[in-house]
Amino acid sequence: MTGTSPTETVGTGGTGGGGGLSRRRLFGMGAAGAAVVGAGAVAARALTNETPVAHAASSADPYPFYGAHQAGIVTPAQDRLHFIAFDVITDDRAELAALLQDWTAAAARMTQGKDAGALGAVGGVPEAPPEDTGEAQGLPASGLTLTVGFGPSLFDHRFGLAAKKPAALADLPRFPGEALIPGISGGDLCVQACAHDPQVAVHAVRNLARIGFGKVSVRYSQLGFGRTSSTSRAQATPRNLMGFKDGTHNLKAEDTALVRDHVWAGPGDGPAWMAGGSYLVTRKIRMQIETWDRTSLAEQEAIFGRDKGEGAPLTGKKEFDTPDFARKAADGAPVIAADAHVRLAHPDNVGVHILRRGYNFVDGSDGLGRLDAGLFFMAYQRDPRRQFTPLQLALSRSDALNEYIKHVSSGLFACPPGVQDAGDYWGRALLA
Repeated sequence: MTGTSPTETVGTGGTGGGGGLSRRRLFGMGAAGAAVVGAGAVAARALTNETPVAHAASSADPYPFYGAHQAGIVTPAQDRLHFIAFDVITDDRAELAALLQDWTAAAARMTQGKDAGALGAVGGVPEAPPEDTGEAQGLPASGLTLTVGFGPSLFDHRFGLAAKKPAALADLPRFPGEALIPGISGGDLCVQACAHDPQVAVHAVRNLARIGFGKVSVRYSQLGFGRTSSTSRAQATPRNLMGFKDGTHNLKAEDTALVRDHVWAGPGDGPAWMAGGSYLVTRKIRMQIETWDRTSLAEQEAIFGRDKGEGAPLTGKKEFDTPDFARKAADGAPVIAADAHVRLAHPDNVGVHILRRGYNFVDGSDGLGRLDAGLFFMAYQRDPRRQFTPLQLALSRSDALNEYIKHVSSGLFACPPGVQDAGDYWGRALLA
């Protein structure tokens, strides 16, 4: 949301080669002929060793799973989100490593339009549950990406990882005005599932949670719709639930030098296992929708510093015009107010960029009949201490929009680099 992110506000794709059955081909075929795979991570990975194309040709097609960086960060933002945070309930490091191997194998299959495991019962035993829950059979890959992150709490005494904890994974400070709910904040592990079809994203998260039974428990999850950021210049700028264009100056996939400098952790930034990864900050931001809807258009535009229709700064005519923060009105006041969001968040003013991938949410209504709605903000960066934290401090202290929003959830996760091939898995360099 333009109103809550610290910037104003790329991925990979491909179709599978020859091995394995797509969900579309499996539709109507039943379990006959399907290999038993889900119980063994090695066998599952073997079925995904395919050469994908460089880019998804349509919203139905897949993005490649393997690569130097995890998909779902600089991938062109899809329309739907299912985010989930887990607590690890085992204290066995080998079990944690095995879980991540199994998750990686299932993710490599599902992102290519296949099932989490082979169709049929686990181990081929009819009395066992099926290896895939089945609700995505017949559906295409829908641009599914799965991105995994490790929270600060994973680096406690349980797994002997304290010495490998990155300094950039230090807990976020308390920000003025926030009202965080502990039960929907934090987490040892997170999975971000983005897709163009909500059922595909939900299927992926559901099956990873099922695979993790006995090793992880769900801490909280969040569904999102209507991306509130563009991560490619081929995408139009979307609108948030306040009706304003969101993320005009977000980093884009085409900004290769800026992405390199502001998104990816470098070899000398911290522990070697994070080189090529990125740090994810999540914030659930509830909007006071009913109050906002009764606010005059002139005040809404003054709060954002942009006009509501075109999205142009109040000193310009088009969305991408550069704001003129020095321009004065006839009465000597700045045209873009000192507490306007665009002034406080614009990278030309603050000198910091982050890559935003937020989504709208509507979680029904509260006991007073008000919409429980707003933004599930997600941002990737090279170091939250130098990017998200100073920007959010400035916004939380001065942004005129604070009257209409409240931060109720927060998360911070280290997202490791991508999985290089079928013999690799998420977090291998950390846990080896």
